[in-house]
Amino acid sequence: MKNRFFAFSIISLLLFNSCTEKENKLGDFKLLPTPQEFTVNGASELAPSDVTSYYSEAGLALPKTELSEELSASESQADATLEISISTDLDMNAGGYELEISKDKIRITAKDEAGLLYGFESLEQLMMDASEQQVNLPVCSITDYPLLAYRAIHLDIKHHRETKDYYYNLIDKLAHYKINGIIVEMEDKLKFEQQPVVASADAFTIEEWSKLSDYAKERHIEISPLIQGLGHASFILKHDEYKDLRDDSESDWAFNPLDEKTYEVQFDLYEDAIKATPHGKYLHIGGDEVHTNGRNSGKSALELQLIWLNKVTDFAEKHNRIPIFWDDMPLKNAGVYGPTHNTNFTVEKTDSLWAANGQKLEDFLEQFPKNCIYMRWSYTNPEIYGNKKAMKWFTDNGLQVMGATAGQTRWVLMPQNESNIDPIKSFAVSSIKNNLNGLLLTLWDDDSPHFELFNRGILAFAEYTWSGDKLNKEAIKSLYRQRAFSNKMADSSYAFIDDLEGPVAYWKNALLKGNSRNYISRNEEAKTKVVIDLPDAEAPGKWSEAHQERLVKAKDAFAATEKIAQQIEKAKATAIRNQYTLEIYEQVNKLVQFTTGALLTLEEYDMATDLTTKEALAKEVKELPAKFKSLRADLETVYGKTRKLNKPDNYILDQDHHVHLANQSLNFDWQFYAEMLFLEKVSEAFGK
Repeated sequence: MKNRFFAFSIISLLLFNSCTEKENKLGDFKLLPTPQEFTVNGASELAPSDVTSYYSEAGLALPKTELSEELSASESQADATLEISISTDLDMNAGGYELEISKDKIRITAKDEAGLLYGFESLEQLMMDASEQQVNLPVCSITDYPLLAYRAIHLDIKHHRETKDYYYNLIDKLAHYKINGIIVEMEDKLKFEQQPVVASADAFTIEEWSKLSDYAKERHIEISPLIQGLGHASFILKHDEYKDLRDDSESDWAFNPLDEKTYEVQFDLYEDAIKATPHGKYLHIGGDEVHTNGRNSGKSALELQLIWLNKVTDFAEKHNRIPIFWDDMPLKNAGVYGPTHNTNFTVEKTDSLWAANGQKLEDFLEQFPKNCIYMRWSYTNPEIYGNKKAMKWFTDNGLQVMGATAGQTRWVLMPQNESNIDPIKSFAVSSIKNNLNGLLLTLWDDDSPHFELFNRGILAFAEYTWSGDKLNKEAIKSLYRQRAFSNKMADSSYAFIDDLEGPVAYWKNALLKGNSRNYISRNEEAKTKVVIDLPDAEAPGKWSEAHQERLVKAKDAFAATEKIAQQIEKAKATAIRNQYTLEIYEQVNKLVQFTTGALLTLEEYDMATDLTTKEALAKEVKELPAKFKSLRADLETVYGKTRKLNKPDNYILDQDHHVHLANQSLNFDWQFYAEMLFLEKVSEAFGK
């Protein structure tokens, strides 16, 4: 694809070639993921621009990388800069490789085709670092292989989708960092042929998804679908045609598991999704957060869950897919779920709870399908005893288990908790230690930050699932900046993401009473009941006194955004790659700065006692809606380069049981509801 995120800079190469006196200087080389073994023994005589030809005795096809497009085949081993081979005898995990750079030669020996791709990607990173530092490639030896076999990210597009080109470029990025799986939560973004009513008007066709799957497969990434059921079925059951299949006739949330037509619909959707992802190994069937009663059948929720689970896993097996199932409902129905995520449960309390309730699982053990992977999701505290005990229960009873961590949960505007790096690392390391097959990084679209803001979490996931516990959190942040933007940006002076988290967290409800941003559209009197009041011109200072704590936080947040704006400008001037990511952060920062700045302007107005000053500040307040209109237009222009901001005109919003921000409107208003209502209030009070 054109404009790949890690494309070599022509300017850098020209600079390199004009600075031959620096050729023997040893640069700083760091790869992501970190190789298992990486020894540097000085500088070679090879500049990045010297890597132009390759030789292979077996006539191997080059992997699908950007470097491959620049190489020409050489008939002579002596004339080639790069020699490549595959040796299945290498004593390492699948996907492994050895990379050797000597004085004037490069050799990549791979365990398999995937290993050859990963060797090329590591060489590309070395070439990028050399080019940016204007030094030669290092004399080095790399022995490398993944510690987890399956390293997949979750692509959740239930509330929006990106452009097709964005997904192709995303696949290039994931391959570059040795991610080898994608689980796509399609919902209505697949143009289903057997149940066409379900598909959104902007859905990709089966053929379009299939071509994307082909492209990914060439880069050793398997795309598998996630089609939600038994619950999370609103994207289906919101339509009149399917209302008879509801477990509760008033709710579009869950299917009735005792109605055979439920399975006719679900299996049709599965078949189309499988066609759309022809190289996928898995069929993720969802199954989480379900509360069914089977139309008052008298069967327990656990019985109903297992009836459904057996039918859908049997379908998956017959269609040569390994079914994956979120494991929370059996644990909840048995009364042992709390310790999997609640740190208040001690070891003793957890064991006591299992002793009291574990038999409820044992009683139904024979009904738990053995062909299913039970996905144990834990997003904040995967290391706690209760989570590990639940995973052990599955494995002790002959059931397959895989973990799921998170790079995005219900955070608004951007991920928080330092991109969730600590929990990602914890679950990856424990999965490696316990010899599990793989790990999934969930990236939920519920409150729908721009996907570019997930990159740091994705790269941290790539690091820890491949390499294990080699880097601490600060090292991975530095390495993210180096690899994503420029070798120069490894320096901490370019670190602004963590500093932006606090202002964003404050921004969410800065203009509102309580934690209410997600609920604004459900409140018909939101301007009165949810949005904060405005200053009273006849009672100067009263408003500021009432909102003292809010205003202190606004001052801190505004000051932080001013500093962050300078750091982003510095980063944009330095970055060689991924300018677009910085543009997204810039827009987030500007939105937060506007909201906090508006509060500070109101404070100045409220505290002013001089009439002339008061009138001037009233004019500033009056101009806030126009300023916001311009800011919103800029943000939507930047976001809209890769993201479809508006749903189709005929799109049906569902009942929104979990209050997802991104499910509040057909256009992009949901992102700005608090600001819009606040500014309507301003216009009413100060005039348009």
